[in-house]
Amino acid sequence: MLGTEFRTGSPIWIDLGSPDPDAAVAFYGAVFGWRFASAGPEAGGYGYFRKEGKTVAAIGPLTEQGAASAWMTYFRTDDVQATVRDAVALGGTVRAEPMTMGAVSMAQLTDPEGARFAVLQSHQGLEAASEDDTLVWVELHVGDPQTAIPFYRDLFGWRAEEMRAPGMSYQVLSVGEGDRQEGAFGGVAALQPGHEDARWVPYFAVADVDAVVAAVEDNGGTVLMPAATVPDVGRIAWLTDPDHAVFAVLRPDPRPAAA
Repeated sequence: MLGTEFRTGSPIWIDLGSPDPDAAVAFYGAVFGWRFASAGPEAGGYGYFRKEGKTVAAIGPLTEQGAASAWMTYFRTDDVQATVRDAVALGGTVRAEPMTMGAVSMAQLTDPEGARFAVLQSHQGLEAASEDDTLVWVELHVGDPQTAIPFYRDLFGWRAEEMRAPGMSYQVLSVGEGDRQEGAFGGVAALQPGHEDARWVPYFAVADVDAVVAAVEDNGGTVLMPAATVPDVGRIAWLTDPDHAVFAVLRPDPRPAAA
């Protein structure tokens, strides 16, 4: 399960690009109880979402012309430059060239199916995961999972294992080293025709999915998929914030222990 001992290919960071960061801070504060802390005057408005003093996500103003508000998932790499070269060779594209700030390097990429993600070379990342109101899972929705899975397998060494899911084919992803179940952090599913774009969707663990759905609606967000209970998975819902950034919430069954 997703934790804070980051290995190659682990989700290590997540941030929100927002056209109105102040409004987004208010929304996520009302929904998850997050508090905002600026990264400093030199950070251009970028800052951190914190829960009980721990960094659980980040937010910054949109800087890309015409970009839509969205959550971005960052995966850990030992060498950003090499990962970018490999991604291009495997059919991906570069959205933002590698950039280094002190001991941290990052780049933004798009996979062959059109889903956007980022890579981060750092030994530090999120300070809490798989706890209530923190990141617990990331899910890739693409037109052709059988094209996407080999891309990420070759890029990060991920393993994929089919899991039975009602009415769909679902692949559970785990990092390339260690126990497969302990290293599981996400999944892959096929897009529903006409319903969504290729994307990575973050899932946040919550104690009460229905209460969160109500809070989202009360604070200007929308419900894409109403709360539903999935056997052996838990209760889930798909939502958006007021600027249409997609995320999901999950009350896992059974409740996980953070890795």
